[in-house]
Amino acid sequence: MANFVRYHIGDVVQMKKAHPCGSNEWEVLRIGVDFVVRCCGCGHRVMIPRPKFEKAVKKILKSAGSDL
Repeated sequence: MANFVRYHIGDVVQMKKAHPCGSNEWEVLRIGVDFVVRCCGCGHRVMIPRPKFEKAVKKILKSAGSDL
C-alpha cells in the first residue's frame, strides 16, 4: 500500500531542482488539483499540477499542518 503525504497551506518544501534564483525552498500557498507555491528566495509564484508537484518535492522542511 502506498504512503500518501498530506500537504498543508504554509508548509515549506524542498524541491529536487533549484529555482534560477538559487533557492530550492518553496512555501505552499494553495492546494488542490494544482498547487500554488512561492519561492522563499525571490518570492516568485508558480502554479504546478499536483502530479508534477508531488514528483518534484524532496522533503517537507517546515510543516504548518495541524495533526487532526
